[in-house]
Amino acid sequence: MASSNSVNMDPDVARRLFEEGATLVLLGVPQGTELGIDCKSWQVGPRFRGVKMIPPGLHFLHYCSVNSPSCGGEIGPKTGLFLTLKPREILLASWDRKEEDLDFSASEDEEELNRIRGTLQELDPFLGPYPYEVMRKWVSLTDHINEELATNLQPLTGRICAFSDVIPELQFRHTKDRAEQPRNDTTCQSMREGLDRLPKMKQREGTELRFSVIPKKTYPPGATPAEITKCSMDLSYALETVLEKKYENQPLNLLGELQFAFVCFLIGNVYEGFEHWKCLLALLCRSEEAMRRRKELYLGLITVLYHQLGEVPPDFFVDIVSQNNFLTSTLQDFFQFVTGPGMDGTLCKKAEKFKVHLTKKFRWDFDADLDDCAPVVVELPDSVTVD
Repeated sequence: MASSNSVNMDPDVARRLFEEGATLVLLGVPQGTELGIDCKSWQVGPRFRGVKMIPPGLHFLHYCSVNSPSCGGEIGPKTGLFLTLKPREILLASWDRKEEDLDFSASEDEEELNRIRGTLQELDPFLGPYPYEVMRKWVSLTDHINEELATNLQPLTGRICAFSDVIPELQFRHTKDRAEQPRNDTTCQSMREGLDRLPKMKQREGTELRFSVIPKKTYPPGATPAEITKCSMDLSYALETVLEKKYENQPLNLLGELQFAFVCFLIGNVYEGFEHWKCLLALLCRSEEAMRRRKELYLGLITVLYHQLGEVPPDFFVDIVSQNNFLTSTLQDFFQFVTGPGMDGTLCKKAEKFKVHLTKKFRWDFDADLDDCAPVVVELPDSVTVD
């Protein structure tokens, strides 16, 4: 592997990782492939056979196939997968040239694994060491993600892809199916007409990330107009609905899902991860009643955000059209709620320190005038009428 800056590892740490670390044996990966683990990536060289001295625990392996220079050398979309590695574990994969992906089926062959284990000493010069200099950062970005959570959030295929694998909703197997679709042999009169002519697409089954579903209705069934307005300003009912459905016994796993979504976007280049991260964050930051009841969840949220926001430039969250900063407006609501009556003192203090930190680092203004008097527009159910 062609590596960039490396740091000198403490000899004791190096010896411990050499003895206890896991090994990824990755055979046949084409030269020039971009491959990485956690927060570091490289271009694969001709001698590459895998990665050694990997600290046990959760990791994210990611790679992009590359065309040969004679074919243009284009880089393909990134593919990634979460792995939980045990001490001294060996995982074996071979590059599938047809699928342009790693095939881990050999890891289920105990005889083959024993053969590889017996040749590790010969393989050692061809194995790149785990980039230990990124370990602290990686742990800070994933400390709420465990093996079960990662498995439950990953697609059923086990692969997280930067580009969605989509297929038409209608397969058009018969002439009759195609005849019923809008004609494409005449000029479109509008953008809308052009869009309507395109086939409706859906993600291929099994390739979808399995994030929590955030309810569109933020109020309970049968709510009065006053309750609907309250639940539209304080999203605690919607937050509790998400927690009860997936994380009733382990509410801090919601922070793990927030981290999972962020890693999918930051490292895996999955835009869907960013969108879900924004939705989850807005839900958490606008749930005033939940802040009073779930102190540990919100103390953890501040720590998670502290590390995540250290990885992005300050203007990253600015909408290029409206110039509004999603994050400052969301956190402005959070800081307003968390300093309100009935909040835990420890949580208030930690939130104030976080606010000062963000103001200094990003020069964000959280004390700008809030639109307290702006009306909140809510949709009433059909059964509710207002006199």
